[in-house]
Amino acid sequence: MRISELSRRSGVATATIKYYLREGLLPPGRATAATQAEYGESHVRRLRLIRALIGVRGLSVSAAKDVLDAVSEYATDTHELLGLVFGVWPASGAAKDEDADDSEVGALLAQMGWNVSEHNPARDVITQTLQTLRSLGMDYDWHSLVPYAQLAEKTATLDLDQLEGPDDPLEKAERAVLLTFLLEPALLALRRLAQEAESTVRYRS
Repeated sequence: MRISELSRRSGVATATIKYYLREGLLPPGRATAATQAEYGESHVRRLRLIRALIGVRGLSVSAAKDVLDAVSEYATDTHELLGLVFGVWPASGAAKDEDADDSEVGALLAQMGWNVSEHNPARDVITQTLQTLRSLGMDYDWHSLVPYAQLAEKTATLDLDQLEGPDDPLEKAERAVLLTFLLEPALLALRRLAQEAESTVRYRS
């Protein structure tokens, strides 16, 4: 297909496709003339993933390129692939704050039997959240998060179930980005709806 058709199929503007080609995010097509090239389905899938990484996950062009390069490297390793796409660890590795005390997170992970990367940024989020809650006078520690972790585990099972099917790593990676980052606001909204419904049952009946 020509670049115009590639643009129509992928939903990415022609000028943007040319920019991605110049920056190395998108591999060149098969040259058919001095200024023309043919593109295939792999280009469509890669463009969709680029759009998901930049437009949905909010990565910079250079960071998206790092992830794309790593996706190609780990195409046959689904666990590594999903870790890169979810942002559990960056393609080039991560510098961990050695001074951070995440012992509570460690205790929670041990309680749940979860084996997760030490680079996962969610660890710091949990640590900081617990510290903030206690600084505001709430008696809150990792034990309080166990019921929520159990619910999150069920959600993760649903998430990964929806990634089954596509064999193409680019398609799987794109689906992972969309399901994770586009679905998160809806999951939070469901929590708000459920809170109102539960409040109605408890305090209005």
